[in-house]
Amino acid sequence: MNLRNACALLAFLFLLQPALGEEKGKPNRLAKEASPYLRQHAHNPVDWYPWGEEAFKKAKAEKKLVFLSIGYSACHWCHVMEKESFSNAVIAKILNDNFVCIKVDREERPDIDHAYLTSLNVLGQRGGWPLSMFLLPDAKPFFGGTYWPPFDKEVQGQSMRGFKSVLEGILNVYKTEQKNVEEQAEKLATSTRRVLLGETVGLALIPLDKALVNASVEAVQEGFDPKYGGFGSQARNFQGPKFPTPCYLKLLQREQGNDATGNVKSIVSFTLDQMALGGIFDHLGGGFHRYTVEPSWTIPHFEKMLYDNAQLCEAYSRALFNNKNPLYEQALNSTCAFILREMTSPDGGFYSALDADSDGEEGKFYVWTDKELAEVLKEKSDLELFKTTYAREPNFEEKFFILRRSMLPDKLALSQKTSLEKLEGSLDASRKKLLALRNNRIRPFLDTKILTGWNGQMIAGLAMASKALNEPAYLKAAEKASDFILNNLQQADGRLMRSFGAVPGEKAQAKILAYLDDYAYLVHGLLTIYEINGDKKRLAQAVELNEKMIKHHGKQGTGPFFQTSEEHEKLFARSIDQYDGAQPSANSVALSNLVKLSKYTQDTKHMKVAEDSFKGLVMRLKMQPSSSTALATALAEFLEAQPKK
Repeated sequence: MNLRNACALLAFLFLLQPALGEEKGKPNRLAKEASPYLRQHAHNPVDWYPWGEEAFKKAKAEKKLVFLSIGYSACHWCHVMEKESFSNAVIAKILNDNFVCIKVDREERPDIDHAYLTSLNVLGQRGGWPLSMFLLPDAKPFFGGTYWPPFDKEVQGQSMRGFKSVLEGILNVYKTEQKNVEEQAEKLATSTRRVLLGETVGLALIPLDKALVNASVEAVQEGFDPKYGGFGSQARNFQGPKFPTPCYLKLLQREQGNDATGNVKSIVSFTLDQMALGGIFDHLGGGFHRYTVEPSWTIPHFEKMLYDNAQLCEAYSRALFNNKNPLYEQALNSTCAFILREMTSPDGGFYSALDADSDGEEGKFYVWTDKELAEVLKEKSDLELFKTTYAREPNFEEKFFILRRSMLPDKLALSQKTSLEKLEGSLDASRKKLLALRNNRIRPFLDTKILTGWNGQMIAGLAMASKALNEPAYLKAAEKASDFILNNLQQADGRLMRSFGAVPGEKAQAKILAYLDDYAYLVHGLLTIYEINGDKKRLAQAVELNEKMIKHHGKQGTGPFFQTSEEHEKLFARSIDQYDGAQPSANSVALSNLVKLSKYTQDTKHMKVAEDSFKGLVMRLKMQPSSSTALATALAEFLEAQPKK
């Protein structure tokens, strides 16, 4: 029996079981974890283990399968599964009796997340979170999925298997087909290893030239949504979800000067306009939500991630370097203010995320009713102007308003027969009143862990914003965050740690050896500060960290670079981060850093390492140009830095 046939046995339907109420037991071992996401599961009746030797020793000793659940604190469907399944006494008993259950925060352990997400993709399934994987006691996966409802149910006329049925099916397959499952797990591990290593052929046949960059630009343009801006699939009529894709924007912004038609510049401007107008942007408190569930940028998935806002600060700053734009200035300024107000620790480090949910409902903190708007904006003229601008018709669950601008500010001022300054002054007063009321609502959960790489991205975003807006406070915040990371997450030997946080009742401390993205993103942040203010101390820090990265993540002193160091535990293989996701691939950022370091230090060794690394990655760029836009950007910088012939 092959793996697909074995997994097919899981499709047997079971009788729908009545759900028991949620059960909240005494704290489990996750209560002693520093990760806020893990602690959210500390009162589940499930006997959770953190990832580690203890869990796998137990699985081997008791000959039990492992259920691995990976998520993050701002993940809506992670919360749903926690409430529906992991708090359910019936399901918890099945898990506890038959599995060793492990919880992982994907933001703390991107290596674990990447490895098992890749294995799910190898099985032919799309990934997402919560990521739910079933493993042998030796950690090899054999089956997985994402969210399941607790019990079987009908969805739009089709049956959907519940988590209880999945568990019972897994146990039945393993009991009756154990040898086949073990053989297929070995094959899956081998296939996953190949993907993680990025095995390709013919690398030397691909020249490093501008044609690769141009192909990436063209691939991005092909996915442009001409109606609403942004990018997606023409074949799917640009249906949601729609993400900001800052890696696309960065490549297009860099290359728009090479486009004689002006089309690239128009794509960038229209996309930035639509995001700043849309519901993906928080018009009261500042900051951008993760993505929208539909194509018009109106209805967001309401979580706010530090890395999204960091990259969008860079995107709007780059736009403002070239042209003054009141809409961009407002979006950028309020986003930076949001970061300093709500996402910054007293010591200057930046927190990771704000949840999508509050008071048990997604988006409840951000939406409005007609009655609420009228109660706050008592002057009829203020209410009418605000509704004309932000809330013409209910757009969420048929009764709520997600605020979004109806048109560009200058056009609105013209339609209202007033000046832009007077219009924005009136709207700003109304926004402040509504924000004051909103601040009294139950707030979304704040994930207070401080991640080195994400802080590096925000450092760069704030430094660029300080220049774009001529606001020294933002550069000061970037400097303070840099010092915090280097003082608290850099070891005596110069190496970085990944995460900073506290177990309740204990002093906060750094944990987990840093990954490639931590080095690459932090060096990017330090170099950005240097570019803004010329502080040679930041350049020296960047050089030192870059050397550590090459030593511990490189291939014999060069690249491309491994995601993990030689000290990290081995999961299938040391993977090479090669494609962009919500964040740029760490290899791409590292290569961009190398090009800049060569320029700023006049040391050509950086360019040699960059060239060797490009040769190991260029096939990916040629094969999937729209998935490697950060690499295309780095290659464009590399080619531009070559001596002119």
